[in-house]
Amino acid sequence: MANKTPFKTTFDATEVIRPVFTGGAIAIEDGARILATTLGEDAILTDLKTGKHITKVEGDGELISTLILTPSASHLIICSRSLSMRIYALNRTPSSDSIEPQLVRTVKPHSTPVVVLAVDKTSTLLATGGTDGSVKVWDISGGYVTHTFRGPSVLVSALHFFEIAASNTNESEKKKRRKSKTALDEVEEEELATVRLRLASGSQDGKIRVWDLHKRNVVANLDSHVSDVQGLDYSPTQNTLVTASRDKTIRWWDTKSWKPRKVVPCFELIEAVGFIGDGQLTYTAGSNGCLRIWATDNGRELTKEQKAKLEPEAFVGAVYRPGLSFIACIQVDHTISLFQIPTDIDTSSPMAPPEPFRRISGTHDDIIDLRYLLPDHSLMALATNSEDIRIVAVSAPNHNPDTLLSAEYFGQDIALLKGHDDIIISLDVDWSGHWVATGAKDNTAKLWRVDPANDSYTCWATFPGHAESVGAVALPRTRPTEGSKVFSNPLDHPPQFLVTGSSDQTIKKWLVPRERQQSAKSGIRAAYTRKAHDKDINAIDVNSSSQLFASASQDKLVKIWSIEEGEVQGILRGHRRGVWSVCFAPPSAPVLQGEQGAVAGKGVLITGSGDKTVKLWNLTDYTCLRTFEGHSNSVLKVVWLNIPPNEERSKKPILIASAGGDGLVKVWDVNSGEAECTLDNHEDRVWALAVQPETNMIVSGSGDSTVTFWKDTSTETQVASNKAALKLIEQEQELDNYEYVGAYREAITLALQLNHPRKLQSLFERVVSSPKPDAGSLCGLKAVDEALSSLTDEQLFLLLLRLRDWNTNARTAPMAQRILWTLVKIYPASRLSSLSIKGARGQKSLKEVLNALKVYTERHYKRMEELVDESYLVEYTLREMDSLAPSLDDMRLVDNGDNDAIMT
Repeated sequence: MANKTPFKTTFDATEVIRPVFTGGAIAIEDGARILATTLGEDAILTDLKTGKHITKVEGDGELISTLILTPSASHLIICSRSLSMRIYALNRTPSSDSIEPQLVRTVKPHSTPVVVLAVDKTSTLLATGGTDGSVKVWDISGGYVTHTFRGPSVLVSALHFFEIAASNTNESEKKKRRKSKTALDEVEEEELATVRLRLASGSQDGKIRVWDLHKRNVVANLDSHVSDVQGLDYSPTQNTLVTASRDKTIRWWDTKSWKPRKVVPCFELIEAVGFIGDGQLTYTAGSNGCLRIWATDNGRELTKEQKAKLEPEAFVGAVYRPGLSFIACIQVDHTISLFQIPTDIDTSSPMAPPEPFRRISGTHDDIIDLRYLLPDHSLMALATNSEDIRIVAVSAPNHNPDTLLSAEYFGQDIALLKGHDDIIISLDVDWSGHWVATGAKDNTAKLWRVDPANDSYTCWATFPGHAESVGAVALPRTRPTEGSKVFSNPLDHPPQFLVTGSSDQTIKKWLVPRERQQSAKSGIRAAYTRKAHDKDINAIDVNSSSQLFASASQDKLVKIWSIEEGEVQGILRGHRRGVWSVCFAPPSAPVLQGEQGAVAGKGVLITGSGDKTVKLWNLTDYTCLRTFEGHSNSVLKVVWLNIPPNEERSKKPILIASAGGDGLVKVWDVNSGEAECTLDNHEDRVWALAVQPETNMIVSGSGDSTVTFWKDTSTETQVASNKAALKLIEQEQELDNYEYVGAYREAITLALQLNHPRKLQSLFERVVSSPKPDAGSLCGLKAVDEALSSLTDEQLFLLLLRLRDWNTNARTAPMAQRILWTLVKIYPASRLSSLSIKGARGQKSLKEVLNALKVYTERHYKRMEELVDESYLVEYTLREMDSLAPSLDDMRLVDNGDNDAIMT
C-alpha cells in the first residue's frame, strides 16, 4: 500500500475578468459573435454571446488608430500610429471556438495615420482614409491598391461602401451589358454590381464625395455640412444617403438627383448615424448619450425627448450592420452599450427611448475593492476607481447559444450603483449579500439595497458628516437565527448599524434607518463620533458577534473598540509602517498555534501593513502571535479562508491569504507561519481580496484592471499526487519484473520513462559484461540491440543524456562507450543530428550533449593510448632487467660450487 503524499495547498486561476477596450474603434461581424476592440497597442477578440476572451492580437508598439472586421469575419485589419496597416486572416478551428489570427500582409497605406476604414459587403474591398485627405481602395486578399481618390488635404472622417439600386444605374450602361439569356447571366450580374458600386467619403471640412469605383471619378459633391462628417449610410429601398455631422444636423440625400431631401437640426454633436432595417427608420448617437430614432421619410424624431446624460455616458461612436439585432454604442467612459433594434414602431406616435439591454465595460480601471453579493454569491460588487459600484455576474454561464439578447455569461455587467459624487474607495456587504455599504471621497457613506430579482438597485440611506474621505466602512457580521423574519426576508430588514472611518482620523457609528431615506437632506446623525487615530484610517472590520470592531490606520496602530460604547478595548502595536487591512477570525476558527503557544481561534485577528508583513494578534492580551514575511511590497489586503470541517483539520491547514503591492497573492498556514503557495496573475498592485464562503475560491482585484478567480484545487492535487505515487510504485515493481525475466526491451523503455538512471546503468552493465554474449550482437544481447533500435526521439535523447553522464566516469565509461557504439552502428548520423526534441532549447541541448560525449570519448581514448605507451615502457624495463640478471645455469653452478665448498 502506497503512503499518502503530504497535503499541498494549491489554487488555479479558472476565470479572469480582464479589460477589453480602452477607447478607439470597435467592430462586429455580421453573425454578431465576434467583437473586435482596441486595448492600447493590441486588439482583442471577444465572443459576444459568451463573453469569453477569444484571442489577443499583439500590436506593433504604437497605439491603434482604427480597426475593422470584414462582415464574414475572414479578416481583421488594424492600422496604428506607426503608419502601418496589418491584415490578419482569422483561421477558425473546426473542433473548437478558438480563432487563430495569422498575419498575411503589412503595408504602409498612407504617409499619414489612417483614422477610418470601410469594407464592402462581400469582404473583398477595403477603403482607407488618411489625415492627408486621400482615399485608397484595396483588394484584401491580394493586398494591392485598386483605386486612389484624392481630395482636399483635409482629414477623412467617414467612409462607406454601397451599391446603388438597380433603378439608378445609367441606362446606357445597362444596354452595353444587356445580353440574351445565356450562361453568362451570372457574369453579367457581377459586372452590373461592379458598375453600381460606390464609395462615399466624408471629411473634416463637412464635405461629402461619392466616388464611382467603375469610372474612377466623383459622381457627387455634397456640400452642406460645416463640421466633421461622422456618419454615412445608404438605403437602397429608400434611394437615400444619410449623413450626420458635428454641426448638429442630419441630412437625407436623394441618390438619383443628389439633392437634399430633408435637413433636421438635432441640437447635439452627432457621432454616428445609420438606417435600420429597410431604411424607414434612422438612428443617431451623439454627445447627449441618447440613442434617437427618426422617421426617414419626414425627418421627425420618433423617440420621446430625452434628458442629456452625464459626460462619461456621452456617445463617441456606434456600430450597426444590416442583419444585426442590436446597435452597439460607444461611451466616453469606454463602456459599450447594446440597444435592441426597435420593431413594429408606430410612426404616428412617440416611442419610449430605447434602453440598453447590456453594457460591456471596456475596462474596470483600478479594482480598489470587491465583495460577493446575494446568498448564492452569483454577483460581485466592484469598486473601480470611479463614482459608481459595478455589479457583475460571477455564476456559471446560463445562455442560449442561438440568441444574444437572452445570453448571460461570467463577468457580464448587471447594474451600476450610482449616487456618489467622487471616487468610491471602500466597500462592505452584510451577511445576506443584499445590503452594500460604500465610502467615497465625497466625504459620505451610502447603504444600498440590491434586489436583482426585481431589477432594483436603490440607495437606502446616505451618511454625511465626515470632514474628509471615507476610507473604511463595515457592516454587522452576525448571522440571524434560521427561521427568523430577518433570515427569511433580509431585503426588508436592513443592517442595524454602519461603522465608518475617515481621513479626518475619526470613526463614526451610524444607526441605519428602518425606512428608506428619500433624500440626503433628511439627515442622519451618528450614534457617536470618536477621534480614533493620528493619521488616515484605512480599514475597519467587525467581529463575528458584532460586539467589537477594529480600526487600522496609517499611524501604524490597530485599535480594538466596543461597538456599543465606542470605547477602546486594546491597541495592537508592532507594525513599522501604516496598516492597510484588518480582519477578525471567523467564529469557527479552532485553537491556533502561535510562537508563544496555543490560543483560542475566535480571539485573534490578522493585519497587513506597509512594512511588507502580515501579523497574527491575540485579542486576550493584544500581543503579536506570529509574523508572516514574504511579500516584497506593502501588504494591502488580508482575509481568512474557509475553516476546514472538524474531520479534516488533522490534514488540512488553517489558511489566510494576503495581497500585496508586488502583484502577488500569498496563502499562509497560520499554525506554521509558512507560505503554502503564491498566486501570480497580476501586473500591478493587488488591492482587493474576497473568499467564496462555500467553495473557498479566492478572488483578487488589481490595479491592472483584472479580477482573477482562484479555484481551490488542493483536494484534486492530493488525489492526483496519491494516484501518481501509487502508479510510480507499480511501475517500479513492473521494471523489476521485466529485469528479472529478461524482458530487456520493456525494461529499457520503462527505465527511460521513469528516469531511473541507476536501474538502467545496472541493466546495461550486466548486458555488456555478459559471460555468454549472443553471436553477432553489438552490445552483447540481441534483444537489447532490438530494443535500442526502436527508441523514439524522446527516448533516444534521454538515453544520450544518461550516456553523457556515465561517460564522465572512468568506471562506467566502458559500458557507456559500448552502448554508444551500438547506437552509432544502429542509427545513421542524420537521425542522431536531427532528433525532434520538445522544449525551448531544442537542438541546442542536443548539440551540447553530443559535444560532451565527444569530449569525454576523446579523453578516454587519449588515456588508453597513454596506458598502451606506458605498457611498452614496462615491457622494455622488464626485458632489460632480464639481460642484467644472472641466468638459471649460472645460478645452478653457483649453488653447486657453494655446496662443494661446504662439503670440503
